[in-house]
Amino acid sequence: MKAVEVNLASIREAAASIQDEIHHTPLFLSRTFSELSGNMVYLKAENLQKTGSFKLRGALNKVRHLTAAEKRRGVIAISAGNHAQGVALAATRAGIPSTIVMPENAPIAKVMATKGYGAHVELFGKFFDECAIKAKELQAETGATLIHPFDDPYVIAGQGTIGLEIMAALPEAEVVLVPVGGGGLIAGTAIVLKELKPSIGVIGVEAEGAASMQASLQKGKVTTLESVKTLADGIAVKTPGRLTYEIAKKYVDDVVTVNEEEIANGILMLLERGKLIVEGAGAVPIAALLNKKLNLAGKKIVAILSGGNIDVNILAQIIERGLVKAGRRVKIITYLEDKPGQLYQLLGHLAQMGANIINIYHHREKMGIELGIAEVELDLETRDAEHSQLIINSLIEKGYRTRFLD
Repeated sequence: MKAVEVNLASIREAAASIQDEIHHTPLFLSRTFSELSGNMVYLKAENLQKTGSFKLRGALNKVRHLTAAEKRRGVIAISAGNHAQGVALAATRAGIPSTIVMPENAPIAKVMATKGYGAHVELFGKFFDECAIKAKELQAETGATLIHPFDDPYVIAGQGTIGLEIMAALPEAEVVLVPVGGGGLIAGTAIVLKELKPSIGVIGVEAEGAASMQASLQKGKVTTLESVKTLADGIAVKTPGRLTYEIAKKYVDDVVTVNEEEIANGILMLLERGKLIVEGAGAVPIAALLNKKLNLAGKKIVAILSGGNIDVNILAQIIERGLVKAGRRVKIITYLEDKPGQLYQLLGHLAQMGANIINIYHHREKMGIELGIAEVELDLETRDAEHSQLIINSLIEKGYRTRFLD
């Protein structure tokens, strides 16, 4: 069988095939990130795509190219997240059965979402390799077609339709920043961008703890990392695709990395300043921009926000940590005489200083506290670190023994 080639023509064919099934997601100028980075920054909001991720594009295109016999036997995929949901919806829209093998520790919300899109979900093992074993067993039993999450020409072509949308909406774009995991998104997008505008810069962004494409390009061969660890689970890939690597080697200008704190801050900034819920993988381009990883100034830059399927518990932790880091959420401890009116006076002073009290703990019998003294622990919301320090200084001036709690 002749190998299927991924090129501009196949990507245009994919766009025509899936255009009625996807959102043509918005591309808009962000003044906030433009000012912060010294560039003109446009956001391609794939977090607003159906299923919350770009992955639907590739899955739809792959399903559209199945033969009638393959469709009868259905499809199977291995995924704990966005690929699972994309394949499930694509298969359901085509009226064919789908099975998704997910790890036993997959978030319940993602399992339920995948089932909600019409897939049969098999929970097996804890890691991708264990899921792959189960998927091969099921494939052998049913004859279902395995849809690879990134190293498939039809999947790559589907993801490349994002590049067509960028060029149609902003032909004057000078640089495009693309999240990189296995490489499907950057491979398809880079083909379009470089074929239509050879001068455009295509830069991949990986998590520092999962930089398999960067390692592969540096070593000149597909490279497998010993381990990956990142909150950006959508790009936590130990080995990039062989096809995606070859395309990246030809078309991608550079791949940079961002660390966990930078990713978390990118998520928080997009939420607070951009009013967008974006997962870790989708936030890496903004993280790279804000942390000056690109040495760019005055350029028209497109940042692809690849998905928005972030676990709400992780999001809550990121918000909390971000507020603490910015000095907007602090814990303090102080001591009062244990008699009526003392706590009232303390709270009144804090109100005058503009502090918002989130939690308060009043201890009278704790070991180590002097008789007749109460220990008060306060969780405060403040404007910033300077405001927090002003509050502490004011309490000390009032005679309160006060300090920050780590």
